[in-house]
Amino acid sequence: MDLITSILQTLITVLIFFAMLTVIVVIHEAGHFATARLARIRVHEFGIGFPPRARILRARGDTIYTLNWLPIGGFVRLEGEDGDSDDPHSFVRARLPVKLIVLVAGVAMNLVLAFLIFFFISLVATPRVGVAFTEVQAGSPAAAAGLLPGDRIDTVNGKGYEAFGGGTAVDDFYALAGQTVSLGVSHADGSFTMLTVTLRSQAEIDRVNAQNAAAGNPQQEGPLGISGGASGLQAKPTGAYVGHDPLTALRTGLDETRNALGLIINGLGQLGGSIINHPTERPPVAGPVGIAQQVGTVFWDLGPIYLLYIAALLSANLALVNILPFPPLDGGRVLFLLIRRVVGNRFSVRAEQLTYLAGFGLLMAFLVWITYFDVANLGSATR
Repeated sequence: MDLITSILQTLITVLIFFAMLTVIVVIHEAGHFATARLARIRVHEFGIGFPPRARILRARGDTIYTLNWLPIGGFVRLEGEDGDSDDPHSFVRARLPVKLIVLVAGVAMNLVLAFLIFFFISLVATPRVGVAFTEVQAGSPAAAAGLLPGDRIDTVNGKGYEAFGGGTAVDDFYALAGQTVSLGVSHADGSFTMLTVTLRSQAEIDRVNAQNAAAGNPQQEGPLGISGGASGLQAKPTGAYVGHDPLTALRTGLDETRNALGLIINGLGQLGGSIINHPTERPPVAGPVGIAQQVGTVFWDLGPIYLLYIAALLSANLALVNILPFPPLDGGRVLFLLIRRVVGNRFSVRAEQLTYLAGFGLLMAFLVWITYFDVANLGSATR
């Protein structure tokens, strides 16, 4: 790749990343905005991007709609959101249930966005994938059938496989162990052939692996006898897509949203363990720089459908992170509202504001810490 092409790709990647981030955050803020308006809370500004202000797009009633120079999301400015106002239409004067609804509405909107993206992908264009491998084990059914390293198995007995949800070809290899199956195989030269192969039975798998262990070979073999080396077997796009009926797409959207939340919860647990046990090592999560790099890789290597999938994951991630009870996140503000309900004015507005400021400082320090590792990894990847 020449230098000009590389620079153009980098610029396009940055634009895509900021556009994706802005849409996800603006939809989050739209949740706060809509519920605040429904509750008759005065909204001073709905901003796209962050100040300095570029221009006022529209002014309607008490609200101005602005476009700002920093393309890193958006914001809503409510009357009394800092905890001090005599306006009867301020956030601070609203009833507790109303405040809680306004605060969690952004999280709800991000979950809805994630679901809608997953639903849309399933309804219109779910990518088909095959299983790619780099090694064919000697004496295996794969070797006998003529499979070669670099081939990709697209179908098993005519059945294709989807990138998101559902089973894989490897699952079916084990389910069909001992049987003769038909494999649709794409070769490295672009040709496609149908091969017939008899898979090992479970007894044969156990016997081969016992022989390997006795010979000091730790390699485990399966029904077919293929391997992806150190990185394992990989799901690789076939270039085909499949759409589903609305009911199936609905189920897939719900399942994928739930799976995304589980993935994020697991990642947060790993992050917490990494911070406690290995604070000087690279954390198992990416910051803005790392995410932007991943977005570019997905867009250029896999295409827009996979990019939409990443957007859905990021939206679910924003929802879950924002509901954490840490100031100044939405979850932290919910926590302080509940604390204030219990202790009353003994917890001052000033103390709450200072807590938000300290929390913001910790979040910024955390982002700097993650970004350091992102940049270091980016530098090592380019060498």
